[in-house]
This record gives sequence, C-alpha cells and structure tokens, in this order.
Amino acid sequence: MLAVTKTAPGPGHVSVERWPEPHPGAGEVRIAVRAAGICGTDLHILHDEYATKPPVILGHEIAGVVDAVGSGVSRVAPGDRVTTETYFHTCGRCRFCLDGAINLCPERRSIGSAVNGGFAEWVIVPERNVRLLPEGLSFRAGALTEPLACVVHGALELPKVTAGDVAVVAGPGAIGLLTLQVARAAGATVIVLGTPADAARLELARSLGAARTVDVATEDAGEIVRAFTGGWGADIVYECSGAGPSAANLLTLVRRRGQYAQIGLFGKPVAWDLDQVCYRELRVTGSNASVPSAWDTALRLLADGKVDTGALVTNAWPLAQVAEAFAAFERKDGVKHVLEPNSQP
Repeated sequence: MLAVTKTAPGPGHVSVERWPEPHPGAGEVRIAVRAAGICGTDLHILHDEYATKPPVILGHEIAGVVDAVGSGVSRVAPGDRVTTETYFHTCGRCRFCLDGAINLCPERRSIGSAVNGGFAEWVIVPERNVRLLPEGLSFRAGALTEPLACVVHGALELPKVTAGDVAVVAGPGAIGLLTLQVARAAGATVIVLGTPADAARLELARSLGAARTVDVATEDAGEIVRAFTGGWGADIVYECSGAGPSAANLLTLVRRRGQYAQIGLFGKPVAWDLDQVCYRELRVTGSNASVPSAWDTALRLLADGKVDTGALVTNAWPLAQVAEAFAAFERKDGVKHVLEPNSQP
C-alpha cells in the first residue's frame, strides 16, 4: 500500500512510500481510510519538532470503512463507517490511566507518530478505539472528530462554560472555529478575534454562529468585548492561535474571576503576565489531546448537528500530492486540508 512516511529522524524525510498490506491481529480492526485530516502535529513531525519513531506512517485524524477484523472483535464489522481514537497503547495502571486521564499516560503511544497512522490506504487500530460515525456524516467531516474531541476536552471538560457566558476565541483556524461551535453549543455568546490575513476565516466564523468577529489590527477588541459584557470583560477566553501577543491580549479581555483556556500550542516559551492571574483571580487551564469522554460528547454534537466539521474542510488531496497539501497548510490556504488515500487510481 502507499503511505506518507517519516523515513528517518531530522527535518524533512517525509515521502510517499510503499508498505506491505497490513492485517489485523487479535482484537484489532483494519480501516480502509477514506479521509485523513492534516494537523499541525504532522507539520511538526515534518520539521522534526515532534518525537517519532521512524520509519512510521503519519496521520491521526481518520475516517473510513472497516474492511477486516481480527479474532475476538465483536463490536464492529466490515462495512461499518467509523473514526478512531488515537492512542494505540496506554498502560492502564498508572495514576493517570486509573483516573481516566489516559492522555497523560507516560507510556502512551499514538498512531501517526509512535505507531503507523492513517495517511495510508489502511490503518490498524485496537477495537476499543473504533467509533461509529453518525448516520449521514461524510468521511471528510468524520475525519475531524479527533480535533473536535480535543476541543471538547480543552474547551468544555477542563474549563466550565454555562449558558449566557460571553466567550472570546482568539485564532479562527480549524481549532478556533471548532471552539467557537463547542462554546456556542454550550449556550455562550462567542466573539472571534483574527488578523487581516484571517478575513475569509472570520467570514466563516460568522456563518458558524459567531456573535461578532474582530480584526484586531483595525478594531478595538477591548471596547467591543466591554460592550458585550456591560464593561466587565469576557467570562472565558480561549487562546487557539498559539501566538504570544494573542495570549497577552486575552489577559486584558477576561473579567475578574474569569477563565483563561490555552488550547493552541506556541512551540516555544512566550512572555505572559502571571501577576494578572493573581490580581484578577483567574482560573487557567491547559489541555493535551483528548480523553474518551470527550469523544462521546464530540460524536453527540455531530449527530445532533450542533457542530459542523464539514464546513471547515476547504481542500482535499490525493495521497500522492501530500507535499503540495503540506505546503498549502503551512501557507494557511483555506482552513482544513484532508488527504483521501483511497482516491488513488
């Protein structure tokens, strides 16, 4: 089969290679991949900024069809339309696993980095990870269940959002647009911040239910937030851009005893005024990937039509054009890019 492979350590060394056709073992499921989302993590792997074990097949945002199962598999069957959680292995016995925080297990090994992932014609995963897609959901939309589950964990499970809250989302990329929808589904009024380069993404944010979008280069975000909140400031702010100036700005927009949620990754240390956390008695949360409970909520939101992941998919590519897809992703062309491995001739 063809697969996008990190072939060796170091920057680069990512190419489409031919691998033997995989077969599921006991308790495993083989998925014929129909769509696989490109994530920032994949770019970090390309640039050798994220640990991998080459040679390894990239890709962890997946949707497809079960086409083979190993012995002992009973919960899914060939023909099922599915997505999958990403942790191929966790220990099951550490304090984090026992507390339900399997994302923090020291032995965690995930598809697409430590184990072969879904930028391929097939991917093998444990049966416990496989999730049925809601009826009628496209494969392209279903591939975004994984980032949606990450957002549910970072935006709903760790901070608390209640109906009537005013939320500010900084960064209208895929994660920010998912955060907008998740907070709105919880009953919040959502304001989305972006830059002049985000004009098309801010327009999409408005179509997805943002009460207001703000170009921070030409508009006063503080004045706008105060107008929405009677002068108090936002109840919760979400940093989704991974930009240091954005993190600093959000501290000026959140009310006293408000919440600050860090969802985006910076990739390097940034300056942040921690005194403001004390003076304002802010509650600060950070999140790492997802947990099974977040997948439950994500799939329910998709089934109920409260989150539209398909609207974020602006580009789809055959596997052979992965270099062009990665380049477009880095240029911030569109919003979300997916590979379609089984669209190959």
